[in-house]
Amino acid sequence: MRIISINLNGIRAACKKGFLEWLATQDADVVCAQETRVQDHQLTEEMLSPAGLHAEWFHAQKAGYSGTAIFSRRKPDKVIRGGWEHADHEGRLISAEFGKLSVVSLYLPSGSSAEDRQARKMKFLDDLGDYLETQRRRRRETVICGDWNISHTEKDLKNWRANRKNSGFLPEERAWLDGVFAEGGGHGKWHDCYRLLHPEAEAECYTWWSNRGQAYAKNVGWRLDYQVCTPNIAKKATLAGVFKDIRFSDHAPLIIDYQMPFPL
Repeated sequence: MRIISINLNGIRAACKKGFLEWLATQDADVVCAQETRVQDHQLTEEMLSPAGLHAEWFHAQKAGYSGTAIFSRRKPDKVIRGGWEHADHEGRLISAEFGKLSVVSLYLPSGSSAEDRQARKMKFLDDLGDYLETQRRRRRETVICGDWNISHTEKDLKNWRANRKNSGFLPEERAWLDGVFAEGGGHGKWHDCYRLLHPEAEAECYTWWSNRGQAYAKNVGWRLDYQVCTPNIAKKATLAGVFKDIRFSDHAPLIIDYQMPFPL
């Protein structure tokens, strides 16, 4: 089973850069997209069946903003959109169920623009924590993909010293991830599948680069994109990588293969 996660920074812009043509070559079972920034009336025929995959969308109420989607080899048995106010209004979480498997596309908000946005981000983390606990109690095998907008450890961004007081690397954000993840110093019950396979990776793990200066050219990046799994799925992760050969967005696709059938 192959799952891809990608923040598109606008699917219309990504399509112009060859995203759908690339996707058609990837043999993906599920693709989780974030920051689609589109509404129903703006979806083209290609977007309605991207690379021949079934598509489920969750748009933000505000046009040209946020939004998530899940593309899959087969139609989901069930689709759940949102779950709490911030996720509902801004289209930040969509879940698809395939047999015993749930796959979630998550776009966690950034808090970098203002103090009130950081406060909303922390509230979102509280709600997301409740969601994670509910998912765990359901005893479903789950993969939560997306832009988490937090770098967990010093290995996860180039300029970590300069960013210790900035949103995305704040101590309280990193501590929250400690409570989620079961590895990397954390004590949670979910697994960061990339880190399971590449515990020491640094520069090669980055998935986002600022558009300022020459951040991408110099690989001054952050790891903001994760695939977070329940234990049984995490054990099946066999290959994980970040695709950087073509730049579709300010984020790069995170691709993970699991030695298990799709669907379960």
